[in-house]
Amino acid sequence: MDYKASDHIQDLQYFGEFGGVNPSISDSSTYTFLSAKTMFDTFEGNTEGCYLYSRHSSPSNLYLGEAMAQLEGTEAANVYASGMGAISSVILQLCGSGDHIVCSRTIYGGTYAFLKNFLKKFNITTSFVDSTDLGAVENAIGTKTKMIYCESISNPLLEVADLAGLSKMAHGRGIPLVVDNTFAPLTINAAKLGADIVVHSLTKFINGTSDCVAGAVCGSTAFCLGLKDVNQGAGMLLGSTLDSLRAASILKNMRTLHIRMKKHSENALYLARQFQTDGLRVMYPGLEEHPGHALMLEQMNPEYGFGGLLTLDVGSLERANALMESMQRSKLGYLAVSLGFYKTLFSAPGTSTSSEIPLGEQEALGLGPGLIRFSIGLDNDVHKTYSAMKSCMAPLGLL
Repeated sequence: MDYKASDHIQDLQYFGEFGGVNPSISDSSTYTFLSAKTMFDTFEGNTEGCYLYSRHSSPSNLYLGEAMAQLEGTEAANVYASGMGAISSVILQLCGSGDHIVCSRTIYGGTYAFLKNFLKKFNITTSFVDSTDLGAVENAIGTKTKMIYCESISNPLLEVADLAGLSKMAHGRGIPLVVDNTFAPLTINAAKLGADIVVHSLTKFINGTSDCVAGAVCGSTAFCLGLKDVNQGAGMLLGSTLDSLRAASILKNMRTLHIRMKKHSENALYLARQFQTDGLRVMYPGLEEHPGHALMLEQMNPEYGFGGLLTLDVGSLERANALMESMQRSKLGYLAVSLGFYKTLFSAPGTSTSSEIPLGEQEALGLGPGLIRFSIGLDNDVHKTYSAMKSCMAPLGLL
């Protein structure tokens, strides 16, 4: 790919009002106008770039939104107080009563619950299908379908979506492709592969310090403005706009995303290969045996590797819990949800981030109770990390 997102992000330059190398933080909830006419125009949505109230937008949010647009190669981006705030705003902006959504079968548990359970209140239905099977996706599309929704790399099974194929199918039916690219910033440029709207949980890799919750929507200028419309904008009316202080903090952390993603991927690939050699049941898109490996090679930016997530299936929840607790005691990481932190984070998705999915459906997906999701950290000596992990595994009979 010739689009270099990291260069575009680095080239963005903002000065603070006193010449600071970081932009000044807009610490105001409301903004003044020089004329009443300008205030009226802003409420009518006619004056982009003017600020009226921080629930609408703020300069700090604008800076982060511009950086996110550069990351994904879209015209614009809005930022939100959480990933779910971004996701729910997009879905409610595009869908109304009686509409239908086609969604990948393996997605973040919160997204699953929103689509399957919460949207019933609005008479919006969802068909969950194997998004790696383009025929299954096409068969699920009906006359009321308003979007195809997927994750570029699925949570937690790490299935790889054929974004170009899904995009071609969606556009042939006149509907948008919405992609959650949280697991693969820089690794995959979803918009360049045909996604109309790209959502992110900024909480994870993009922020990278596990100290805040935030989200983003990247898309066309018209769509992002529509989300902020005072009469019809889901982002505006649901009140999920990000706080300016957090926006400024995330923007600063974004400057090192390219360095961090390379190290996350490097460490994850090394550990995945070692675990595979040890005979463990490991899943990682960088392994040739992964079902989506060839597709990943077609879609990825090789400079940033295959991502920082891998899974191990140790057979039972009891064994998974024992291993995670042992690794935490050995200071190898934290038994915690989320991802993208400098330390390795591990959790059993079936009883945590995917617990919203009923047990029977988990089993049908292949999400066994012994599955552990690892967000591999930035360890400087990953060889030492691997040796220490083996020491935790041996007493449990995993090696």
